[in-house]
Amino acid sequence: MKNLLALGNALVDVLIRLDSEEVLTELGIAKGSMQLIDKERFDLIQQSLKPYKKQYASGGSAANTIIGTATLGLPSAFIGKIANDGNGAYFEKDMKRAGVETRLLKGQSSSGTAFTFVSPDGERSFATYLGAAAELQAEDLTPQMFKGYANIYIEGYLLQNYDLILRIMELAKAAEMNIIWDLASYNIVEEHKTFLTEKVLPQVDYLFSNEMEAEALTGAKADEALDLLAAGTKVAVVKMGAKGAMAKRGQEIARVPALKVNALDTTGAGDLFAAGFLYGLSIDLPLNEAASIGNITAGNVVEVLGAKMDQTRWAAIKKQIKSLL
Repeated sequence: MKNLLALGNALVDVLIRLDSEEVLTELGIAKGSMQLIDKERFDLIQQSLKPYKKQYASGGSAANTIIGTATLGLPSAFIGKIANDGNGAYFEKDMKRAGVETRLLKGQSSSGTAFTFVSPDGERSFATYLGAAAELQAEDLTPQMFKGYANIYIEGYLLQNYDLILRIMELAKAAEMNIIWDLASYNIVEEHKTFLTEKVLPQVDYLFSNEMEAEALTGAKADEALDLLAAGTKVAVVKMGAKGAMAKRGQEIARVPALKVNALDTTGAGDLFAAGFLYGLSIDLPLNEAASIGNITAGNVVEVLGAKMDQTRWAAIKKQIKSLL
């Protein structure tokens, strides 16, 4: 795996620590909930949060993964749609700072934004405005965008747009790319299972899932699900959180325990596992070592709030990886 192109929702993550939960009540956001919001509510939240200190990071599932692979040294690029606004400019700058080649299109709506509210007791509530990210359409994609890359990583959240997915598959196959798919969410799997099994998975070379997603897709528990998923792909991975991860490639099977960590926030854990695992494959490691690197990257990101890790943390990760090899 000499390089990696990712395609997904381009979002800016905005993290807000709350002194009280009154603002959640005022904004109509149930504590602990995850909800998609429209432009009107997005504008209301933006206005209401002006007095608050915020932490920003480029985000979205595939974007989190591709920042990880680029930071580890795998040549990486990202296709998505942003707006010509402050959040869009931040997203592009943050991706480039991580070493990601950006192939970004411009939409009409405001740039996609994911608000994370952290209550005083640590519980998180989410409100996501997809905005321009959701405007990415099949006709936006050209063969030129896929040029120069041998592998493409696609987040399952894009399954809301079947025409877009079919176009991605068409262009990827024409370019003779390996297709890497992350199932994203068991809800997504359940809602789009027929299209997923008939149109997507027969073309997928590498498949990432967690236990719930694997069971939603196959009807089987983790071990049996891994066998079923691997039967149709080159590599199948089942992430199991605190229990570690499993992967299978032909007759090669890896079962790797998770790191013992002080977990603070699981945001981005699966995305960063994929980053570490794919980096491991890029340097021709066996599955057990690639999965161990995935556990290192995932284990580190759960110790911080959000999916963004600073350079000190990344330096520690690289040191951990070096000691493993």
